[in-house]
Amino acid sequence: MADHEESLLEKITEKLHGHDSSSSDSDDEKKSSPSSLKSKVYRIFGREKPVHKVFGGGKPADLFLWRNKKISAGVLGGATAIWVLFELLNYHLLTLVCHSLILSLAVLFLWSNASTFINKSSPRIPEVHIPEDPVLQFASALRIEINRSLKVLREIALGKDLKMLLSVIAGLWILSIIGSCCNFLTLFYIAFVMLHTVPVLYEKYEDKVDAFSEKAMIEIKKHYAVFDAQVLSKIPRGPLKDKKKA
Repeated sequence: MADHEESLLEKITEKLHGHDSSSSDSDDEKKSSPSSLKSKVYRIFGREKPVHKVFGGGKPADLFLWRNKKISAGVLGGATAIWVLFELLNYHLLTLVCHSLILSLAVLFLWSNASTFINKSSPRIPEVHIPEDPVLQFASALRIEINRSLKVLREIALGKDLKMLLSVIAGLWILSIIGSCCNFLTLFYIAFVMLHTVPVLYEKYEDKVDAFSEKAMIEIKKHYAVFDAQVLSKIPRGPLKDKKKA
């Protein structure tokens, strides 16, 4: 019995020493590689680039992240003024455009003709034209996003991705609820305001938001795993692959 107890104690001590050595080795590896620790930091939506780079890193990113507060505030104020005109004052788009053109053309016409009588220079009106490259870039980017959306919808229709189907249904359901509460202009204005406020707030409180979203994603995955095991796995699915033509 004494020999048996001694052998058990020796095995336990060997395991403890082995665990301590392995843990110390892993601690040394973690200390020696800080870049690996940084790479393991959770970022929302799997983001690897800074927020400024996600928005393109140019003038639009500077606008959304309030790098120039005067320009960002001016754009947001202009959007608010347009929303007030159309939504609260019940102004119509065609009426506003016509009245603005009438006022501006009348003022410029009178100014150009009156400048000869009062010996002042006529107004300098620059030639305005739309460049071709930005329009083509926007059209190309829009085409890529539309094709990507159509591909996702096709995969859902073929019964390949049940998780994506539930996500799309939930998103459309939320949009339908929001659409029943407000019209398209108000919805567009809300999205515009969120685009000018949420990114800059996220950039300011990035670490706290990412830590909270990591915990939320863990809980969502747990509940989805239970729901998948109890409900989704019992639903018959369509063929995953199309039949090849002979």
